[in-house]
Amino acid sequence: MNSRAKIAVFISGGGTNLQSLIDATNSGKLSGEIVLVVSSKSNAYGLERARNAGIDTFVFRKKDYPGSEEAEKDLLEMLEEYEVEYIALAGYLKLVPSPVVRRYKDRITNIHPALLPRYGGKGMYGHHVHEAVLASGDKESGATVHLVDEIYDHGEIIIQERIPVMAGDTPDTLAARVLEVEHKIYPQALENLIQGRYAKDE
Repeated sequence: MNSRAKIAVFISGGGTNLQSLIDATNSGKLSGEIVLVVSSKSNAYGLERARNAGIDTFVFRKKDYPGSEEAEKDLLEMLEEYEVEYIALAGYLKLVPSPVVRRYKDRITNIHPALLPRYGGKGMYGHHVHEAVLASGDKESGATVHLVDEIYDHGEIIIQERIPVMAGDTPDTLAARVLEVEHKIYPQALENLIQGRYAKDE
Protein backbone atom coordinates (compact mmCIF):
# COMPACT_ATOMS: atom_id res chain seq x y z
CA MET A 1 0.00 0.00 0.00
CA ASN A 2 1.03 3.55 -0.66
CA SER A 3 3.33 4.73 2.15
CA ARG A 4 1.24 7.88 2.44
CA ALA A 5 -2.31 6.62 2.20
CA LYS A 6 -4.85 9.40 1.70
CA ILE A 7 -7.29 9.68 4.61
CA ALA A 8 -10.51 11.64 5.10
CA VAL A 9 -11.61 12.24 8.69
CA PHE A 10 -15.33 12.74 9.41
CA ILE A 11 -16.27 14.81 12.49
CA SER A 12 -19.25 16.46 14.17
CA GLY A 13 -17.66 18.25 17.12
CA GLY A 14 -14.47 19.32 18.83
CA GLY A 15 -12.23 16.92 16.98
CA THR A 16 -9.83 15.75 19.70
CA ASN A 17 -9.50 12.38 17.93
CA LEU A 18 -8.92 14.28 14.69
CA GLN A 19 -6.10 16.10 16.47
CA SER A 20 -4.59 12.81 17.66
CA LEU A 21 -4.60 11.57 14.05
CA ILE A 22 -3.06 14.82 12.79
CA ASP A 23 -0.35 14.55 15.45
CA ALA A 24 0.27 10.90 14.52
CA THR A 25 0.72 11.75 10.84
CA ASN A 26 3.13 14.55 11.75
CA SER A 27 5.19 12.29 14.01
CA GLY A 28 5.29 9.42 11.53
CA LYS A 29 3.29 7.03 13.74
CA LEU A 30 0.58 7.07 11.09
CA SER A 31 1.87 6.52 7.58
CA GLY A 32 -0.98 8.34 5.97
CA GLU A 33 -1.90 11.87 5.01
CA ILE A 34 -5.15 13.50 6.08
CA VAL A 35 -6.27 15.20 2.88
CA LEU A 36 -9.82 16.18 3.85
CA VAL A 37 -11.92 16.76 6.96
CA VAL A 38 -15.68 16.34 6.48
CA SER A 39 -18.00 17.78 9.14
CA SER A 40 -21.72 17.34 9.67
CA LYS A 41 -21.81 20.74 11.41
CA SER A 42 -20.58 24.07 10.08
CA ASN A 43 -19.55 25.27 13.56
CA ALA A 44 -17.64 22.16 14.69
CA TYR A 45 -14.36 23.16 16.34
CA GLY A 46 -12.69 20.29 14.53
CA LEU A 47 -12.91 22.40 11.36
CA GLU A 48 -10.65 24.94 13.04
CA ARG A 49 -8.20 22.18 13.95
CA ALA A 50 -8.15 21.11 10.30
CA ARG A 51 -7.57 24.65 9.06
CA ASN A 52 -4.78 25.13 11.59
CA ALA A 53 -3.13 22.01 10.15
CA GLY A 54 -3.59 23.18 6.56
CA ILE A 55 -6.15 20.48 5.75
CA ASP A 56 -9.05 21.16 3.39
CA THR A 57 -12.55 20.94 4.86
CA PHE A 58 -16.02 20.12 3.59
CA VAL A 59 -19.29 20.67 5.48
CA PHE A 60 -21.67 17.89 4.48
CA ARG A 61 -25.31 18.26 5.56
CA LYS A 62 -28.04 16.34 3.76
CA LYS A 63 -30.49 19.16 4.45
CA ASP A 64 -28.47 21.36 2.08
CA TYR A 65 -29.42 19.12 -0.87
CA PRO A 66 -32.71 18.48 -2.72
CA GLY A 67 -32.53 14.82 -1.69
CA SER A 68 -30.36 11.97 -0.41
CA GLU A 69 -29.23 10.91 -3.85
CA GLU A 70 -27.78 14.33 -4.66
CA ALA A 71 -26.11 14.54 -1.25
CA GLU A 72 -24.49 11.12 -1.53
CA LYS A 73 -23.31 11.80 -5.08
CA ASP A 74 -21.68 15.06 -4.01
CA LEU A 75 -19.92 13.43 -1.06
CA LEU A 76 -18.60 10.57 -3.18
CA GLU A 77 -17.36 13.01 -5.82
CA MET A 78 -15.57 15.02 -3.13
CA LEU A 79 -13.86 11.90 -1.77
CA GLU A 80 -12.84 10.88 -5.28
CA GLU A 81 -11.51 14.35 -6.04
CA TYR A 82 -9.16 14.05 -3.06
CA GLU A 83 -8.28 10.44 -4.00
CA VAL A 84 -9.32 9.29 -0.52
CA GLU A 85 -8.37 5.69 0.28
CA TYR A 86 -9.47 5.46 3.92
CA ILE A 87 -12.13 7.18 6.02
CA ALA A 88 -11.78 7.63 9.79
CA LEU A 89 -14.87 8.64 11.76
CA ALA A 90 -13.85 10.73 14.74
CA GLY A 91 -16.92 11.79 16.69
CA TYR A 92 -19.09 11.72 13.57
CA LEU A 93 -22.70 11.47 14.72
CA LYS A 94 -24.40 10.63 11.44
CA LEU A 95 -24.71 7.35 9.57
CA VAL A 96 -22.30 7.22 6.66
CA PRO A 97 -24.38 7.04 3.46
CA SER A 98 -24.70 3.49 2.14
CA PRO A 99 -23.03 4.21 -1.24
CA VAL A 100 -19.95 5.50 0.63
CA VAL A 101 -19.90 2.45 2.92
CA ARG A 102 -20.05 0.18 -0.12
CA ARG A 103 -17.37 2.10 -2.04
CA TYR A 104 -14.99 2.03 0.93
CA LYS A 105 -15.85 -1.42 2.29
CA ASP A 106 -13.46 -2.44 5.09
CA ARG A 107 -11.65 0.91 4.76
CA ILE A 108 -13.83 3.00 7.09
CA THR A 109 -13.07 3.01 10.82
CA ASN A 110 -14.89 4.46 13.81
CA ILE A 111 -13.79 5.07 17.39
CA HIS A 112 -16.36 4.46 20.14
CA PRO A 113 -15.97 5.37 23.85
CA ALA A 114 -17.07 2.00 25.25
CA LEU A 115 -16.41 -1.72 24.92
CA LEU A 116 -18.62 -2.63 21.99
CA PRO A 117 -20.94 -4.41 21.48
CA ARG A 118 -22.11 -2.94 24.80
CA TYR A 119 -23.29 0.67 24.82
CA GLY A 120 -23.44 1.14 21.07
CA GLY A 121 -26.14 2.15 18.64
CA LYS A 122 -28.11 5.25 17.74
CA GLY A 123 -27.97 7.93 20.41
CA MET A 124 -25.10 6.27 22.26
CA TYR A 125 -22.33 8.83 22.04
CA GLY A 126 -20.37 11.08 24.38
CA HIS A 127 -21.71 11.35 27.90
CA HIS A 128 -24.72 9.17 27.10
CA VAL A 129 -22.29 6.24 26.88
CA HIS A 130 -20.43 7.01 30.11
CA GLU A 131 -23.66 7.60 32.03
CA ALA A 132 -24.94 4.19 30.86
CA VAL A 133 -21.70 2.45 31.88
CA LEU A 134 -21.84 3.98 35.37
CA ALA A 135 -25.56 3.25 35.77
CA SER A 136 -24.95 -0.41 34.90
CA GLY A 137 -22.36 -0.90 37.63
CA ASP A 138 -19.82 -2.27 35.15
CA LYS A 139 -16.32 -2.64 36.57
CA GLU A 140 -14.57 -1.65 33.36
CA SER A 141 -14.99 0.47 30.28
CA GLY A 142 -12.66 1.50 27.50
CA ALA A 143 -12.58 2.33 23.82
CA THR A 144 -13.19 0.38 20.62
CA VAL A 145 -12.12 0.90 17.03
CA HIS A 146 -14.24 -0.98 14.52
CA LEU A 147 -14.87 -1.18 10.81
CA VAL A 148 -17.97 0.67 9.69
CA ASP A 149 -21.00 -0.90 8.06
CA GLU A 150 -24.51 0.44 7.56
CA ILE A 151 -25.56 0.06 11.21
CA TYR A 152 -24.41 2.31 14.07
CA ASP A 153 -21.44 0.84 16.00
CA HIS A 154 -21.93 -2.56 14.41
CA GLY A 155 -18.94 -3.46 12.20
CA GLU A 156 -16.08 -5.82 12.99
CA ILE A 157 -14.00 -4.80 16.02
CA ILE A 158 -10.32 -4.33 15.17
CA ILE A 159 -8.92 -3.08 18.48
CA GLN A 160 -10.14 -2.53 22.05
CA GLU A 161 -8.47 -1.31 25.20
CA ARG A 162 -9.99 -1.63 28.66
CA ILE A 163 -9.73 0.60 31.71
CA PRO A 164 -11.17 0.05 35.17
CA VAL A 165 -14.17 2.04 36.33
CA MET A 166 -13.07 3.72 39.56
CA ALA A 167 -15.12 4.17 42.71
CA GLY A 168 -16.48 7.71 42.61
CA ASP A 169 -16.18 8.05 38.84
CA THR A 170 -18.49 10.59 37.22
CA PRO A 171 -19.30 10.73 33.50
CA ASP A 172 -16.68 13.49 33.23
CA THR A 173 -13.85 11.62 34.95
CA LEU A 174 -14.61 8.39 33.10
CA ALA A 175 -14.83 10.26 29.79
CA ALA A 176 -11.43 11.86 30.36
CA ARG A 177 -9.72 8.52 30.97
CA VAL A 178 -11.45 6.82 28.05
CA LEU A 179 -10.44 9.73 25.80
CA GLU A 180 -6.78 9.14 26.65
CA VAL A 181 -7.20 5.54 25.48
CA GLU A 182 -8.96 6.69 22.31
CA HIS A 183 -6.10 9.01 21.40
CA LYS A 184 -3.64 6.16 21.87
CA ILE A 185 -5.39 3.35 20.02
CA TYR A 186 -6.99 5.18 17.08
CA PRO A 187 -3.79 6.07 15.21
CA GLN A 188 -2.48 2.57 15.97
CA ALA A 189 -5.61 0.88 14.61
CA LEU A 190 -5.67 3.00 11.47
CA GLU A 191 -1.99 2.35 10.84
CA ASN A 192 -2.54 -1.39 11.20
CA LEU A 193 -5.42 -1.22 8.71
CA ILE A 194 -3.34 0.75 6.20
CA GLN A 195 -0.48 -1.74 6.55
CA GLY A 196 -2.82 -4.64 5.81
CA ARG A 197 -2.70 -6.18 9.27
CA TYR A 198 -6.49 -6.45 9.29
CA ALA A 199 -6.76 -7.88 5.79
CA LYS A 200 -9.87 -10.03 5.69
CA ASP A 201 -10.13 -13.32 3.86
CA GLU A 202 -12.12 -13.00 0.69
